[in-house]
Amino acid sequence: MAQTGLERAAAIFARFPTPPCATTLGWRLLAADPDAGTVRIGFEASQAFCNPAGFVQGGFLAAMLDDTMGPAVLVRSGGALFAPTIDLTVSFLSPARPGVLVGEGRILQLGQTIAFLEGSLFDQAGQLLARATASARLVATDRL
Repeated sequence: MAQTGLERAAAIFARFPTPPCATTLGWRLLAADPDAGTVRIGFEASQAFCNPAGFVQGGFLAAMLDDTMGPAVLVRSGGALFAPTIDLTVSFLSPARPGVLVGEGRILQLGQTIAFLEGSLFDQAGQLLARATASARLVATDRL
């Protein structure tokens, strides 16, 4: 029986140690389509991430988006490429409350040395909280 996209992606991530920043953000793989270069990532926005108004501070949302888009490259490349971010542009559309947040990342264009990426971050009700675009350098995982 053929593996699902999620099973293929999970096997790729299992080959690498989980970065501490991903652990802090509550990162977990929810869905993936390696052929399309898309991923869905769950996060747990804790109360510790909040600003004085009680909303998740924007830097944490940006980190979640960054930690959604890069994995799309790792999955699409079958684990051959990391995607360190060159630039990241984030638009904050709605305040985020603590709790489960879901990121959706996709590859817009995958070149020889650079990838162009897009990500969206949603709350549990499906409300769009933030969007991002990024460019990332492509680095072979065997070089690190």
